[in-house]
Amino acid sequence: MEIMEDRHGKSSTIITSQVPVAGWYEIIGEQTIADAILDRIIHDAHRIDLKGESLRKKNAKEKTGIEQIN
Repeated sequence: MEIMEDRHGKSSTIITSQVPVAGWYEIIGEQTIADAILDRIIHDAHRIDLKGESLRKKNAKEKTGIEQIN
């Protein structure tokens, strides 16, 4: 929270996550803190949602010929 507060409106910040934004509330744990963080992140954000197969899984499958199961 302090990092986002310090950077808010001053500097660019790149955040990557495999967790959808809706799942951040559960990870952060505290609803009020999650709202505050997400408000600062999402307010002027440019979001890029990637879809499709994981490149890591695709490359592993190509190298080994075996599909990984999670």
